[in-house]
Amino acid sequence: MHPQESTHRMRPLGVAMIGYAFMGKAHSNAWRNVASFFDVPAFEQKILVGRDPAGVTRAAARYGWAETSTDWRSVLARDDIQVVDICAPGFLHAEIAIAALEAGKHVLLEKPLANTLAEAEAMAFAARAARSKGVQSMVGFNYRRVPALALAKELIAEGRLGTVRHVRAAYLQDWLADETTPMSWRLNKDTAGSGALGDIASHAIDQVLFLLADQVTEVSGRLHTFTTHRPGSAGLEEVTVDDAAWATLALASGAIASVEVSRVAMGQKNSLKLEIYGHMGSLLFDLENLNELHFLDATVPVREQGFRRILVNEPEHPYVGAWWPQGHVIGWEHTFTHEIRDFLMAIDGGTAPSPSFEDGLAVQRILAAVEESAANRSSIVQLEKFHVTAAPTAGAAAVPEGA
Repeated sequence: MHPQESTHRMRPLGVAMIGYAFMGKAHSNAWRNVASFFDVPAFEQKILVGRDPAGVTRAAARYGWAETSTDWRSVLARDDIQVVDICAPGFLHAEIAIAALEAGKHVLLEKPLANTLAEAEAMAFAARAARSKGVQSMVGFNYRRVPALALAKELIAEGRLGTVRHVRAAYLQDWLADETTPMSWRLNKDTAGSGALGDIASHAIDQVLFLLADQVTEVSGRLHTFTTHRPGSAGLEEVTVDDAAWATLALASGAIASVEVSRVAMGQKNSLKLEIYGHMGSLLFDLENLNELHFLDATVPVREQGFRRILVNEPEHPYVGAWWPQGHVIGWEHTFTHEIRDFLMAIDGGTAPSPSFEDGLAVQRILAAVEESAANRSSIVQLEKFHVTAAPTAGAAAVPEGA
C-alpha cells in the first residue's frame, strides 16, 4: 500500500474545487450527495476557489463548501487538501492540473483535457509521473456514467452486436441559434480553444472510443461559424471559434464513425444521439431520454426483429441499484455523482480511474486532426502524426495566470 493511500484511510480526504459556475454547480451537487447513496471513502468539502471574493463566498454557502479562496496556488500548498476538482475554463486546465499533480494532489478535471494538443501532451506526461507516486487523475467525461450508455458498452463487449461496422454520433444544441446571444469566453479561441468541436464533439468522440474500446486511425473534418460577430462589452466582437463541426473517423477495427455537432441546431436543447450498428444487432440512444436504450437483436427470426426499448432503471443495471425502486428515473445530474463515486473508489483502491488523462489526450489528438483537416479542405489526416515520442517541455503548457 502506498503511504498516501494509508493516510487517506486514516482521515477524510480534503477536497478543493476550483471554479463555481455551471460545472462547479454540477460537481458540487455530486460531492454533496455521493456519500448519501454510495459507500465511498470519507471526505470533506473543504475549499471552493474562485476569482471573485463575493461570488465564491455566495457559491460556497449554497453548495456546501466550508471555506473559500481566491488563490488556487495557496490551496495546493495546504497539507489538508488531497483532492483537487478543476472546473475552471479550458485555458487554465494545464497550468492548474500540472501544478496540482506535482503537489501530490489527486486531480479530477472537466473535459476537454486542454485547449491545445501541446498542453494535453504535457498534462498526460505529468499524470503518468504522478501515477507512479500513487497520485490519481481523471477527466470528467460524465456521459460514460449514464447507466444506459454503461449498459450499451456491456452489450457491445459481450458481443451482442457482433462486429460493429458503423457508428453515428450527433450532439446538437441551440443556445447560439439566436444571433443576438452575447459574446462570452466560450466564443473566443484564446480562452475556449475551440467552439462546438471541443465543447461537445469531445463528448461524442469519447463515446465512440469508450463504447467500442477502439482507436481512431484517420480523420476528415469540417468546421463552420454561422454567426461571425456577436454583441460584447465593446460593441460587436469577432467570434473566433466554430458553431458547428462534422467529422468522419476511421477506426482500427475497420468501423467508420460519423460525428456531427452544433450549437445552432434550433429546437435541439441537449441531444446527444448515438447509433451503433453491428452485423448481429444495433443500439440507439438519445441523451434527452437518458433512461432509455433501444436494442435490436438481429439473431432472432426476422418476423420477431425490431428495436425494443430498455428502461434502464433496474437494480441490475450499472449504478442504478444505489438510487430508487425500479422504474423510477434518474437525471443528468446523477452522472456526476457516479463520476465522483468512481473517482473516490479509485483513489481508495490505489487504481487508475477511467477516463485517464491519456484517454483525454486521445480525444485531443482527434480534435486537432479535425481542425487540421478542416483547414485543408477536409483532407484525410492520419492520427499517427499527432503522437509524440519525446517528453513534452513544461513550456508547452504555458497558459494565462489566475483562476
